Amino acid sequence: MTAPEFRLSSRAQAIKASEIRELLKLVGKPSMISFAGGIPDPALFNVGLFQDAWRHVFGGPSIAREALQYSTTEGYLPLREWIADHMVRLGVPAGPDNILVTSGSQQALDLIGKLLLDKGNGVITARPTYLGALQSFSAYEPLFSALDAPQPTGANAPRLIYLVPDFANPDGATMSKAARHQALHQAANLDAIIVEDAAYSALRYDGEDLPSIAAVDSAASGSIERTRTLYCGTFSKTLSPGLRIGWICGPTALIRRLTLLKQGADLHTATTNQMVMHQVAQACYDTQIARIRAVYRVRRDAMLAALERHAPPGMRWQKPDGGMFLWLELPDHIDAAALLPQAIRQDIAFVPGGAFHPDGSGRNTMRLSFSLCDEAQIEVGIFKLCSLIGEQAMGRVVNVH
Repeated sequence: MTAPEFRLSSRAQAIKASEIRELLKLVGKPSMISFAGGIPDPALFNVGLFQDAWRHVFGGPSIAREALQYSTTEGYLPLREWIADHMVRLGVPAGPDNILVTSGSQQALDLIGKLLLDKGNGVITARPTYLGALQSFSAYEPLFSALDAPQPTGANAPRLIYLVPDFANPDGATMSKAARHQALHQAANLDAIIVEDAAYSALRYDGEDLPSIAAVDSAASGSIERTRTLYCGTFSKTLSPGLRIGWICGPTALIRRLTLLKQGADLHTATTNQMVMHQVAQACYDTQIARIRAVYRVRRDAMLAALERHAPPGMRWQKPDGGMFLWLELPDHIDAAALLPQAIRQDIAFVPGGAFHPDGSGRNTMRLSFSLCDEAQIEVGIFKLCSLIGEQAMGRVVNVH
């Protein structure tokens, strides 16, 4: 008996699987050296504080009942107050009403796309840009254009400018202060909203912190209520991705609209998770940031040093000031997606760069994450990967042991 052919919307039929999420299914075996997902090292999670937080939340009948009950869509108020104070420290004069707690910053991107985009509207991104954002926004059938390209007008005029200004996923790039001001100027001219994805902004290893676009916007506007920036934050890269806690910070009028959309999506982010995250953030946020910065800085430097030792001619990369990623450009004739199955057979995983380009370009690029592997694994993995690339560049492939 054949399976029925279900009638799907054109939007659903256009959705493609994430190359990164599919890769994660392949890299679970112990021998695999994975430079693929942008995954925090679980050895750095402060498990003890999370255990204490769970015990606190379920330590008495009153607080336990609150944790097990429905909650407000906006989010657990003490957590929103903590996030608002955090935003103030970042130069954004926010209060709890400027915060919407989301189920990870990925949900934030989906809600923003739902709020702002109709079919055919323009979305401006860097090239390359975060694959998850392309997936979220693509569901609303926009037209993507590059940040430095001529922009369409009329019905296709850009509604949204998506930026990862600090240590971007995938290429590790950081926007200068002048570029942040220029982005705000462009948004004002286009009457567009800037979506600032700040997932990696806490992970700086070199240089001085730069003000967020939201902070620059707030200072120029005189009030968060007059800004055109939606700041998307997350605890996933700092405290824990498993609890799925992110947030949107922006003008109250937009936060209220986004709250209505979230009501229709999931009513609210899990109450217990929010309460636990609030306890942990209060207890260790700054010390945890310092801890993971120290470890990831060493791993970044180890990967850079290994590339200097082993990269064949024709490969190019830049040193990122922070984040989790290095971006490699291979010789023009090498297709990273075609190279990946050969790398996986040799227990090496990476993400082909074409996935981060809405037009499918960048096929000779790849993203490497250094956050999950220790220095010894990085040395072995980069040696094997560079050997494979070198053999591919010469037109032959060998097994590297």
